Amino acid sequence: MARVAALWRHPIKSHGREALSEVTLTTGQTMPWDRHWAVMHDAAQVDHDNPAWAICRNFMIGAATPGLAGIWAELDEGTGTVTLTHADLVSHVFQPDNPDDWPGFLMWVLPLCPADKRQPKGIYKVAGRGITDTPEPTISIMNTASHTAVAAQVGQPLEQERWRGNIWLDDLSAWDEFDWIGKTIRIGEAELSVTEPIQRCMHTTANPHTGQRDADTLGALRSGWDNQNFGVYAVVAKTGKIAMNDTAEVL
Repeated sequence: MARVAALWRHPIKSHGREALSEVTLTTGQTMPWDRHWAVMHDAAQVDHDNPAWAICRNFMIGAATPGLAGIWAELDEGTGTVTLTHADLVSHVFQPDNPDDWPGFLMWVLPLCPADKRQPKGIYKVAGRGITDTPEPTISIMNTASHTAVAAQVGQPLEQERWRGNIWLDDLSAWDEFDWIGKTIRIGEAELSVTEPIQRCMHTTANPHTGQRDADTLGALRSGWDNQNFGVYAVVAKTGKIAMNDTAEVL
């Protein structure tokens, strides 16, 4: 039976990841604090005064700015304080909800943003949901066996963090997750309805420790399986807690 191998949240979209030991999922919502904030760029077409879900091209993301892939995050839920670290920068602590903290954050992240590309402008948040890549609030589920298959196709070790998944499962065969689409899976106490495969972008080519593009993950997916899909999206159908080593099964 499959088991939970890792749990991750990404407090600021494309700006760091944080490992968890357990999490409580709520029906119809994203993982708590996952993609809670996003970073608008200078060409974003969003209404900051009336925030609503917007497509990812409005935000600073690793597909266009690979250096962001090297950021790690730690969130203090009580104060809404985020600590960001990167191998090439000193750590930075700030509160994304405090506009007075934005200039310091923007100065910190600027060295990771090529001057000829879009530049970070400010923080964006949508009340009541994370800013996922999908219009509906989703959670991403990954299969460690599928990751191993891609690494073999690339011909080099790959870090799981490249895929920016929320829930990783062990003890499956490669690509079992695509058979779950249209089905419900119970993980720990929660139940999730699997909706679609995740089509991957250039973000996955960047090393999560250095922010440098060093692996042709997309080429490996296309040459090995004739698509760019890795992992699946799911919506929470039943509230419940998930913890490391919990079992997972298709209902």
